[in-house]
Amino acid sequence: MTQQILDEKIVATPRPTAARVGESEWKIEAKRVAKLYPKPGSRSTKNATSVLEGFDLRIKPGEFVSLLGPSGCGKSTFLNILAGLENYNGGAVLIDGKRVEGVDKNVGVVFQGYALFPWLTAQKNVEVGLKIRGVPKAERRERAARVLETVGLASAANRLPHQLSGGMRQRVAIARVLVYEPEVLVFDEPFAALDAQTREFLQGELLRIWESGETKKTILFVTHSIDEAIFLSDRIAVMTRAPGRVKTLFDVDLPRPRDSDSRNSEEFAHIRAHVARILEEEVRGGNDD
Repeated sequence: MTQQILDEKIVATPRPTAARVGESEWKIEAKRVAKLYPKPGSRSTKNATSVLEGFDLRIKPGEFVSLLGPSGCGKSTFLNILAGLENYNGGAVLIDGKRVEGVDKNVGVVFQGYALFPWLTAQKNVEVGLKIRGVPKAERRERAARVLETVGLASAANRLPHQLSGGMRQRVAIARVLVYEPEVLVFDEPFAALDAQTREFLQGELLRIWESGETKKTILFVTHSIDEAIFLSDRIAVMTRAPGRVKTLFDVDLPRPRDSDSRNSEEFAHIRAHVARILEEEVRGGNDD
């Protein structure tokens, strides 16, 4: 029996399933999701590698949920499935009760790599998605300028990517997604390559942007950092080693808005200790196999 079962203060109370409260209760639903990777050069799933198996997760509209787990447990794979970038082999992934089938314009994705066009200014990089969607030039300029101001880069609108710091480039990448106003945002370790000070600053900026919206976006955030997950999230889903599934859901009952004092609180340390224990169990279990 793991320690988290003994500590009722930390472990999230099981939430009612969608079948009991109605489909509209959940923005995102993953039901018994399975993902297999065939052997190189093979299309058959026979003897394939199982990355996800029995993966269940439900997220309410406007929630900020982080995925934590051992390396190779399928965190990024599930994110790609949710974004419509990968298919899956079993179960169901739903957004607003509709099965995910391909890329959805209502899902915005931010990766660790900035993927900015080096020959375009920050302003033009933010406008790219709108241009593809056929938004008129004047409107996309206005919307891009507004979002750059939101992320604190109005003064850098005419700079090229190489003239921006790593943190600034990542904010341009976030602005590029925000500008077309998706309802769901998925982040795949967007701050992992940044120094600690910049990383903490951008965590605060992300929360500021999320909390300042008229309607909070629903966010799924993949990270390897326990502290980052606690600081940002309403709930943390801790995954097992591969084939990945959700082992434990933690409620993060820290007051919002959050700041540096939140990181230094006893409750923060208490949650960190318990999440770390669960992850350590999975890593040790993987090494024992």
